[in-house]
Amino acid sequence: MPAATDTPINLPAPIAPWIYLASQSPRRRQLLDQLGVAHRLLLPDDTDAAELLEAVWPGEAPDDYVRRVTQAKWRDAAARLAHRHQADPAAWPLAPILCADTTVALDGDILGKPHDAADAMHMLRRLSGRVHRVLTAVVVDGQTRLSISGVHWRMLSDAEIQRYAASGEPMGKAGAYAIQSRAGAWTSHIEGSYSGIMGLPLFDTAELLKPLGFHF
Repeated sequence: MPAATDTPINLPAPIAPWIYLASQSPRRRQLLDQLGVAHRLLLPDDTDAAELLEAVWPGEAPDDYVRRVTQAKWRDAAARLAHRHQADPAAWPLAPILCADTTVALDGDILGKPHDAADAMHMLRRLSGRVHRVLTAVVVDGQTRLSISGVHWRMLSDAEIQRYAASGEPMGKAGAYAIQSRAGAWTSHIEGSYSGIMGLPLFDTAELLKPLGFHF
């Protein structure tokens, strides 16, 4: 299967000191606030369509997967903004668009968002006592950067796994956990970007925004 490409798409230069964030993740909003980057949400009208973009292709490597999905989401967002701008330029002025996607990989397998509590427990049992990779791709104006971090977990008891799954927190999260929550107590150490594990690597994001006139 061919690897994802970083083919740039030419968009107009930003006309405002802010960006569009094409993500529903409150963590990414929090991290952009930490960088001091003003942003506005650019979300799809149909959330199910966004989930379809996250389908894994047969035999796809985690690195290729997260790049491809993020680039696809960015292209979808760029088309959405172009359509909305044409319909109402005042309400939807042109500005840079940022997309990001995170996945967890273990033994070459992609651990995406769990379907239910049972699926979440299955993922957590696989991650227990192991070292896994967290991959987050970021796309700004068609340019892509990939952050890869290693996360070391201690062994988890079945009671811990059941309590965490019952809390509902694993739902909607790659690998069925959020490191900034109670799962942080299971993490002995990380190798890489903590913000990348949360869902938006700040260093890579800043490097993508600097050419567009943002200063940090």
